[in-house]
Amino acid sequence: MEHPKLFAESDPVVGRLRELCAGYPECVEVESWGRPTFRAGKKIFAFAGATMHRPSSVVFKPDPEEHPALLERDDVFVPPYFGPSGWLALDITPDTDWTFVAELVDTSYRQVALKRQLAALDADPVA
Repeated sequence: MEHPKLFAESDPVVGRLRELCAGYPECVEVESWGRPTFRAGKKIFAFAGATMHRPSSVVFKPDPEEHPALLERDDVFVPPYFGPSGWLALDITPDTDWTFVAELVDTSYRQVALKRQLAALDADPVA
């Protein structure tokens, strides 16, 4: 069963997330479940839209040590399906700090990337 596309190409959340993810080694954007997913090769490290009811959100894999502190934030929640594996999601609002989102994306990439991808990232960090 094919999922309906949940985002327009012009969606500003997707656009900002796409900009953040583009510089990572071997980053590939793949549409899955009607959402844009960003992958380190084949492994997802971020995607837009945790649920149909919370489309303005970014799903990421935090450092396990940061997980409890992130859950104390009002804008962070456990997304369905990915949550049991340690993933979290951040609601995106007009007041969202995109520097913070960039930090979450970087940590998430580092959680799933292969050693060669991490070596490439460390040699040429994403600005």
